[in-house]
Amino acid sequence: MPLTGLQVNFRSETAIYTQIVEQVQMQVVNGGLKPGDQLPTVRQLAAELRVNFNTVARSYRLLDEEGVISTQHGRGTYILSPTSVKDSKRSRQQQLASLTENFVEEAETLGFTPKEVRAVVKEQLKIWEEEQKRRSSS
Repeated sequence: MPLTGLQVNFRSETAIYTQIVEQVQMQVVNGGLKPGDQLPTVRQLAAELRVNFNTVARSYRLLDEEGVISTQHGRGTYILSPTSVKDSKRSRQQQLASLTENFVEEAETLGFTPKEVRAVVKEQLKIWEEEQKRRSSS
């Protein structure tokens, strides 16, 4: 199954089923999962992640409702084609917002102030931009 690198943080304030949904969406947006790719069964993924079967089932149900996956009884669960570029862009923005929200929550849990976080993020963005410039000039 092409679903790789899925990890859950049992200490996160984000529900495990939400973590699964967000990571599958991220892999779809980033191209790690492509239309037609088959996902592990609910039982397989639950065993792999060491979580309750119902947690994975809830994640798959939400992904199905969002049109990300389709479960075909007796055949498996597959990634669907994005309906449009607009939906893909919206999904990417939702993923970025969710990633940022999780980051901010974790930073707050660790006791950082908004000012401290802003300074570190600005520095990391500067480094990232410099790396991109270097790559595009070579």
